[in-house]
Amino acid sequence: MGRVEIENQFEVTASPDSVYSFLLDVNRVVTCMPGAELSEVVDPTTFKGKVRIKVGPITVSYNGTARISERDDAARSATLQAEGRETTGPGSARATARMSVADAGGGVSSVRLVTDYTVAGRIANFGRGVMEDVSKRLVSQMADCIKANLETAEAQPAPAAAETVTVESGEPAESAASPDASPAAAPASVAAARPVNALGLFFSVLWDRIRRLFGGR
Repeated sequence: MGRVEIENQFEVTASPDSVYSFLLDVNRVVTCMPGAELSEVVDPTTFKGKVRIKVGPITVSYNGTARISERDDAARSATLQAEGRETTGPGSARATARMSVADAGGGVSSVRLVTDYTVAGRIANFGRGVMEDVSKRLVSQMADCIKANLETAEAQPAPAAAETVTVESGEPAESAASPDASPAAAPASVAAARPVNALGLFFSVLWDRIRRLFGGR
């Protein structure tokens, strides 16, 4: 069984309330989690989903449930707890993620994420050190994706009142100047998590550890 705690802090050029709202919107956050898929929203605080992880030659899929166990909107902090089981084996995983958003001034927000998780099964056989290095890089990539989404949305200009938009059929919609038309805007393009080359990531981490072992030669 392997237990790892990861702390990640980053700044976002967006208001603290916007950042906090984004982090609690599971439909948006899940797009930034490599290998994750949302399958059911049980209620506003409970979700079911799938996670697929590949480390070296091993690929493991988990079915699990996550829930927001604590939430303090005034302090802009929340705690998410999740647990899952392997779909084809006896392994399991449990995680607790604590997040907080603070106003850093000048239209910038500071986000702190502390994730504590325990894995049992085939993945744990790689050892705590390799698991920790791989996990740090994956969490860092997720943070970059969250930051890109928020800053893109914050920078999106407001639509002009009389702008003509195009509907999905390809035909122009009525101008907003028409009495029957309502203002509309094309959705902002947001960043999604890039596919993670987990095998390459694994060997990159392994090579870094070998270099440190031999003094960086």
